[in-house]
Amino acid sequence: MDTITVRRQLHRIPELGFQEFKTQAFLLDRIKQLPQDNLMVQVWKTGILVKVKGTSSKQVIGFRSDIDGLPIQEETGYDFKSEHEGNMHACGHDFHMTIALGALETIARNPIRDDVVFIFQPAEEGPGGALPMLQSDEFKKWKPDIIFGLHVAPEYQTGVVAIRKGLLFANTSELFIDFKGKGGHAAYPHLSNDMIVAASHFVTQLQSIISRRVNPLDSAVITVGKITGGTKQNIIAEQARVEGTIRALSPETMRIVKHEIENQVGGIEKSFDCQAEIDYGANYYQVYNDPNRTESFLQYCQKENHEVVICSEAMTGEDFGYFLKDIPGFMFWLGVNSESGLHSSTLKPDEKALDKAIKIVSGYIQFLSA
Repeated sequence: MDTITVRRQLHRIPELGFQEFKTQAFLLDRIKQLPQDNLMVQVWKTGILVKVKGTSSKQVIGFRSDIDGLPIQEETGYDFKSEHEGNMHACGHDFHMTIALGALETIARNPIRDDVVFIFQPAEEGPGGALPMLQSDEFKKWKPDIIFGLHVAPEYQTGVVAIRKGLLFANTSELFIDFKGKGGHAAYPHLSNDMIVAASHFVTQLQSIISRRVNPLDSAVITVGKITGGTKQNIIAEQARVEGTIRALSPETMRIVKHEIENQVGGIEKSFDCQAEIDYGANYYQVYNDPNRTESFLQYCQKENHEVVICSEAMTGEDFGYFLKDIPGFMFWLGVNSESGLHSSTLKPDEKALDKAIKIVSGYIQFLSA
């Protein structure tokens, strides 16, 4: 397989969550080109499950790749840039799919003892495809005994593996709050309930949750990224909307943060005589690397002289955490040495990492089955 060509073809067709129709068709076409003797395929929504039958299986090994893109206008200057206006593979999922296809080809052409399931999962960027896929009949039919995955990391040198035992990624939640009061003329504020003022008060006091309600030895983040409200400069706003994200290093801290947000919103309702609705949107469970499985991977990397860095946990979110909550396994960072970071319109991962990662992934699968 020409990995660079495949990656560039995938890079041209980024699609949002559960809309990955071209991506699914492309992947299915590539899978059809592989030896079919021991291959089985199931389609789930816009995702795909591929099973490679082992010669005398005693376990099922799973490898997961996410397949969706982001609603970002690309500014890389690539001659193979996105053909879908306003969408981009700005989180490296084109890399993830290419690596999965390369490892799948290696195992399909060189059968091992155990069964291997390659999981091409939609909607990681939202609304979240891991949990419903995990709960599907298709997945349960081929449920792995161990599962692992990777994520590109622009900050590490090309091909470096960065990993840690235990918590790798945080618990995350979206946050949407709609405030509704009473609009009116700008000259008569006493006859109205201004929701821009109410929302502003809320955002100002919101950070006190982190500084005064979260254990200083713990970590959490609340970020408000968007506020909308009002219709015209001389009309007091009847409605305002606050949009943000919550990150926490434990499920318990996430519960505390949400409880305090609800208390503060209740206070705003009373103070400004308004109504408010909270929507937590998509929630992702923490990515927690099983210590034993991670140790096994570290031993493999040491044996094969792959460069490894023991990293710190991060406040990033990944719905792969739902798989790891149910199945022992791990996720690791793959260095791709890009000046621009994840979710950037100018992200340009180093393609030299592709073949290196395929060797790591397929080699570890073979190591597990030896």
